[in-house]
Amino acid sequence: MDLKLNNRFKISNALLVVVVFQIGIMNGFSQERSKILSSEIFDASSLDWELWGYRPDAWRINFDFEDFSGNWSEYKNIPFEVPGSVRNALKRAGIIDDWNIGLNSSSSEWIENRHWLIAVKIPDDWLPGNDENLILHCNGLDHKGILKINGQETGRFENAFIPYTFDIKPYLKEKNNTIVFVFECSPENLAQIGFTSKITDWKPRFYYGWDWIPRIVQIGIWDNVWISRSMVDKPEMIDVQIITEADRKKNRGELKIKANLNSTALSGNVKISLSELEGKNVFEDVIPGEDLLQQKVWDNLKIIRWWPNGSGEQVLYNLQLSLIDENGDVVQQITRRIGFKNIEWLSCEGASANADPWICSVNNKPVFLQGINWTPIRPNFADLKEDDYRKRLETYKELGINTIRIWGGGFAEKECLYDICDEMGIFIWQDFPLSSSGIDNYPPEGENEVFAMSQIVEHYVYRLQHHVGLLLWCGGNELFNRENSAPITDKHIMISTMKEILGELDPTRRFVVGSPSGPSISAVRENFGSGNNWDTHGPWKLPFSASDKSMESVKEFWKNNDALFISEAGVPGAMSAEMINKYRGKYNPLPANIENPIWRNVNWWLEWDEYLADHDGQPTNSLEEYVTWSQNRQIEGLTIAVKSFKDRFPACGGFLIWMGHDSFPCMVNTSIIDFEGNVKPAAIELSKIWKGN
Repeated sequence: MDLKLNNRFKISNALLVVVVFQIGIMNGFSQERSKILSSEIFDASSLDWELWGYRPDAWRINFDFEDFSGNWSEYKNIPFEVPGSVRNALKRAGIIDDWNIGLNSSSSEWIENRHWLIAVKIPDDWLPGNDENLILHCNGLDHKGILKINGQETGRFENAFIPYTFDIKPYLKEKNNTIVFVFECSPENLAQIGFTSKITDWKPRFYYGWDWIPRIVQIGIWDNVWISRSMVDKPEMIDVQIITEADRKKNRGELKIKANLNSTALSGNVKISLSELEGKNVFEDVIPGEDLLQQKVWDNLKIIRWWPNGSGEQVLYNLQLSLIDENGDVVQQITRRIGFKNIEWLSCEGASANADPWICSVNNKPVFLQGINWTPIRPNFADLKEDDYRKRLETYKELGINTIRIWGGGFAEKECLYDICDEMGIFIWQDFPLSSSGIDNYPPEGENEVFAMSQIVEHYVYRLQHHVGLLLWCGGNELFNRENSAPITDKHIMISTMKEILGELDPTRRFVVGSPSGPSISAVRENFGSGNNWDTHGPWKLPFSASDKSMESVKEFWKNNDALFISEAGVPGAMSAEMINKYRGKYNPLPANIENPIWRNVNWWLEWDEYLADHDGQPTNSLEEYVTWSQNRQIEGLTIAVKSFKDRFPACGGFLIWMGHDSFPCMVNTSIIDFEGNVKPAAIELSKIWKGN
């Protein structure tokens, strides 16, 4: 790491003092997992927020920040739910139509070209006393704009992937105080086709159109907003690291904790308590607070190990850290739900000596990693609730998967997803938010961009590290060298920075430079047997040979495919005729080709020509017939692929399907669960393989 980057790294660590303090309180506030006992916490989502829409910058000379008025606004006084998206607020107000119907998504793209003001008044009884602070905490702002307190610029935000905190006390009046978030215009283009090396804006990229979604760009507050009032210089722990491990062969665990404490906390003690979820105590210890400045280890703990879905039980524990001041009073509590597992990465049978290890051994038992690539459930994920996540994850658990890859074109999901995965035994492969762009797939290497990513990586680690389901970190999706001829390596400055941060903050967990990784991007007939197919991507359509368009050719491809791991591959299949008719709007559902606007809207996976060829160019005019044909191809193609790899285990380590579920009602896509959460027939057949039936 060069000197300039090292200086920025130190700055970003300082910023994390604010970030992690926020996380600790927020977990407790929303989920009763942590609290600052010397603080009062106010839920800002309970207030009556309003949305205002202006042409860019017109609000600067027209909006009244005291009484929320402005006659130049195009939209005013629209009720706004926090967390929530601008788009959903406009839909509820009847201003725009459902963007999931027909081609409505394109008719609401104008939303990106406005400035949106999200405003609320602070209750007077929330205001601080003379010796108190008042801090505004924002877990997710999407993505760029200005915070105004009583019309005064209090701070700026420009990264959707990290939280922000603002000291608002200096801007307060005696009463009638206001908060206004001004969201500026979104970046013009972060879409699938472009230049990864030119990415300078930190906003989820899938909004801008991908092979499974049209352009639907979220703007708004995607996670909790809250206010803390506390005494100045209160004792507190920050930057808390929690690492757990288990013995390979027996139910014994190890717990490692490290934290920073501010000056007023160093003279206190910390009580560490580990208990079963039912309340039975596992151990307690009281240590001087300053001991946590270095990693403290408790070993040989009598625990029950955590297993992934299909391999055993998911036993979890409550860990509580209580900060006790000089008077013996508990002034802060941080609670995390944790588990204990042992992970070893072993070489695949028959792999070349220099190949990456892709057999995941859990508690001394090699486990085939089977599952899906996870994309956000909706582009307006700000509006999702815990139940939306639970329903989708329950379906996956019942199907028999044990792994999801949270893809790099999205974001680190809401906290509830990680909690539910811990409960259900679902491993998480977590990408950092970088993805390919088709033309250029080379990560940015400018100092500002590397620094921004270092902030993101640090935040992700501190926020997610304690989750037992978190399996590995990954640099991002389809990141290649400048020639697009091979996956990226850790010689790249952004990837090496990720690796260095993870080596310091989460050294026991695996880091994969990207997906795919190794010498080859894809395993294809031409490189079978080369020993260079480690973690590969593709294919996403049936891999026929040039001379054979039968399923025998597909079987032959997968029989000879010698990849050690597949982190992406799929086969397209239409959603049901009922769903197509529900979301097609005014458009005729047939023909299912590029000439039909409703199919052209998201058109990567059209197979109309193949359908015609299979019917001698004379198909019946039946949507149901086409859907059956398409879904049967998906069933056969996916089951051949997944079964071939599971049968090869342990010569290979796993297979993750691209993709799990639709974020938009695609007429045809590689998903196995549709937009509303209904399983496609392929998922039912895959479940038999996953469960070993």
